[in-house]
Amino acid sequence: MTDYEVIRAGCLQRRELWEDPDFPAVQPSVFYHQVPPFTFEWKRAKELYANPKFILDCNDTFDVVTGRLGDKWLLSCVGVLYLCKGLFYRVVPADQRIDSNYAGVFRFRLWWCGQWVEVLVDDRLPTVHGKLAFMHCSHSEQLWPALLEKAYAKMHGSYEALKYGNLLDGLADLTGGITESLNVTDFTDAASLHSLMKTTSIVTAYRLPNAVTHSVKSIESGMNYRLYNVERIDTTEGSIYLVRLARPLAPGDTHITHFILDHTMWSSIPAHERDRLTSTTKGFWMLYSDFVSMFSRVEMVHLDVETCKAETSLSDKQKWQMKSHQGRWKKGVSAGGCRNHVNFFHMNPQIQIVLNEPDTVIISLNQHSIMEPKVIGFSIYKISKCLSETASPAFFKKTKSSINSQYTNSRQVSERCLLDAGAYLVIPTTFEPRQEANFSLRVYSIRQLKMRVLDCAPQMLKAAILKAPSGVESNSFAQYESQFLQLADEHKTINAFELQELLERCLPNDYIKSCATMETCRQVVLSLEKDGSGRITLSDFKDLICSLKHWQMVFRSHAPEKMSVLRIERFRDALREVGFMIPERALSLLVLKYMRKDGMLRFGDFVSAVVLLHRAFLAEVGFDMLILG
Repeated sequence: MTDYEVIRAGCLQRRELWEDPDFPAVQPSVFYHQVPPFTFEWKRAKELYANPKFILDCNDTFDVVTGRLGDKWLLSCVGVLYLCKGLFYRVVPADQRIDSNYAGVFRFRLWWCGQWVEVLVDDRLPTVHGKLAFMHCSHSEQLWPALLEKAYAKMHGSYEALKYGNLLDGLADLTGGITESLNVTDFTDAASLHSLMKTTSIVTAYRLPNAVTHSVKSIESGMNYRLYNVERIDTTEGSIYLVRLARPLAPGDTHITHFILDHTMWSSIPAHERDRLTSTTKGFWMLYSDFVSMFSRVEMVHLDVETCKAETSLSDKQKWQMKSHQGRWKKGVSAGGCRNHVNFFHMNPQIQIVLNEPDTVIISLNQHSIMEPKVIGFSIYKISKCLSETASPAFFKKTKSSINSQYTNSRQVSERCLLDAGAYLVIPTTFEPRQEANFSLRVYSIRQLKMRVLDCAPQMLKAAILKAPSGVESNSFAQYESQFLQLADEHKTINAFELQELLERCLPNDYIKSCATMETCRQVVLSLEKDGSGRITLSDFKDLICSLKHWQMVFRSHAPEKMSVLRIERFRDALREVGFMIPERALSLLVLKYMRKDGMLRFGDFVSAVVLLHRAFLAEVGFDMLILG
């Protein structure tokens, strides 16, 4: 049973109405920041209306209004959804009632953070002077608009947060598609607009409130009209294009079959064609020339081959194929920031796409940081051949990106790209490094393409622990030998406790001595001892001292800002220079284990990580067990 079914059955059994503990009927659920000039009172459905209904069957009238919140963008989204009944009933399940088996709990489905989520709300709704304060029906007692708005507000944290939303995010959340906005001036002709209608995309047109033709009352400004068709017609004056579009009928509206500003041009259409066009029962026709003069933007939501199945009006369209990746920007692992941060950019997730033939693709990056959105974007690089592992830092320093999206704190950033056949790298990023967030990257294409998230296989490129060169006894190492022998047993070996004491005596300063922790000394002994005794020889100790000097040089070369600490973003590159290629999963565990609160590593942390990895590769055990164990 779903949560909805469990809650509903429990409330019916106890004969009580559900109260949502996650979105309570309190002031902060409405306005968390501003103080409104009115007081809210929460009322349930049967306190609002004598005969409340969740939704009326077979009702095409759209009497939804915004109320005091003024979130007209959401009203416009809901209006577009209402025209797409298959999509509408996926979001608003119609098998819910208030007049029978009423338990005060209702459910909706929203596309949220890369997946469909069922959102539950109770029917306690904010009112002012006994009337619904926000979105509601003006001529009927249907409650689905008010409850849907409440579910959407719950996901945003409050009703107030909806004041700052926008139509593109709303369409994505209500359909599960990816959105795109184009200026009408971007279209060279009607044919380019018509090409958008060939795919499984819901195409809408938006008219600015201050449009020049504001005196035209029958076309509402500030609302989105769905485009159904663009048709070429032969007239006595030559070929012209017409556009068919619609919005839901409000109470008292009369259906119009056509809307014309240029009557001369309309009159040039043969009578039989005019009769055919005006016989339509859905929407109205207008000349393309009138359309571009009245509407300012075309806003679309593209639906993939699975998502569009719910909407029958798209059944004969070309299907968008979709590839997706759910990822995360993690500090020190995959949060390298934009191209401005050239030394860290390569850390970001690298997604390879391969096209066998030229195609128009739409790439959409969606962040899951709803309350505190990051500034996000992505870059696309053309590569000469497919890669089997992540591209190197040098590649991004010497290669110019082919396409760059805008960077914005919007939840979604999309880009329409005409790509030749070949391989590409898509790099999704936050604008600044170290910013953590989950994200979804989706790639829509008409033709099939391949997508792969690049990483590297774990590999030890060279020995991390160096052998001491011959003759070292007579020079630099002589000062350590007597100290070693003082602590050694009769077999001239020492254990981890004696190694810690020896390093404390021999290492020159606190910076180097930071590697002399008990844990690191245990790791060193386990890595160097050969017979299971838990003890190392003088020769092993010489190798350790030589290795420490080498690791110190590597550490310093990757820590130009401060000699005593290493930025966590440089950790992976420093480990590679020592001899280890580390996949993202293992690096995440190492960062979790060693990163300090300030986002830095001390030399001792670095040494411990190197010795730990040395053991992992020699023992051929799982990184998860060894690093976190």
